[in-house]
Amino acid sequence: MSFLGMAGYVWLNHKLQFQIGPIQLRIEPQSSIKMVAKSITQGGVNVQPQLLYWWFRLSGQSKNVKSGSYQLNQGLTPITLLQKLVKGDQILKAVTFVEGWNFTQIRNALVNAEDLKPDSKDFSVQELMKKVTNQDINAEGRFFPDTYLYSPGDSDLVILRKAYDLMQVKLNQAWAARASDSPLKSTDELLILASIVEKETGMANDRAMIAGVFSNRLSLGMLLQTDPTVIYGMGTEFTGDLKREHLRKDTPWNTYTRIGLPISPICMPGEKALIAAATPAKTDALFFVSRGDGSSEFSVNLKQHNQAVNKYQRNRK
Repeated sequence: MSFLGMAGYVWLNHKLQFQIGPIQLRIEPQSSIKMVAKSITQGGVNVQPQLLYWWFRLSGQSKNVKSGSYQLNQGLTPITLLQKLVKGDQILKAVTFVEGWNFTQIRNALVNAEDLKPDSKDFSVQELMKKVTNQDINAEGRFFPDTYLYSPGDSDLVILRKAYDLMQVKLNQAWAARASDSPLKSTDELLILASIVEKETGMANDRAMIAGVFSNRLSLGMLLQTDPTVIYGMGTEFTGDLKREHLRKDTPWNTYTRIGLPISPICMPGEKALIAAATPAKTDALFFVSRGDGSSEFSVNLKQHNQAVNKYQRNRK
């Protein structure tokens, strides 16, 4: 610090004066160090921007200042201010994507996230996916359910890219570990099956068995006959009451009318659903029904299944 002399040494260790406090500072990516110094003074720190600029430059740390959102509190000195910016000690907020959510729910969460820039708000799904992935692909199920941290002022596209990339990692890991006799032919099919397992699982311990039932049905060419796919295909027409007529109405997602997997995922599966779909339980079961407590009863033939339905769904012995 000899370049500033004794007066400079005193200044570097003297507390900066704030017009108000605390101060919110946003450093945009690619900002020059001169712009950073100017933003600090414009934000309410009583210091000459040129003085800050030269301190940042002569410290040798100017290129290490990180973009993002910061809260500057009373008591900072020029030294501790620079340390904060170099360390990237930012204000962080969070948005959570929940396992089993569909893409509409993801978009709603982004719109309602505090201080997140809604760049994708007015994009069509196709436009959004082009921005995020550079591909023309379906959005459903493509984002990994997790909690994502961001700095106030970040773009929601940053969150979506993180969630998409993380899903690709988790999906490829599950695919690499898939069972040798898996009926699935691609990572897309794994994602679709995992989304069904996610929606059908009421108790975590049943996840692998449910995946086993669906894998058996796929191998045998049986209809999957899973209600969540029918509900997804109904879209906004579904009001909470699934009827027999809905099971007969054909859509690309109706697994009562079409053999095999639907054309896309029906929700965002978590890691455990991905693993279950890739490595399902070894079982002869072809049916399952809810016991009413979140768990499922599994059966190897239709007679057993009808008995289970009578017992758990119709309350008959």
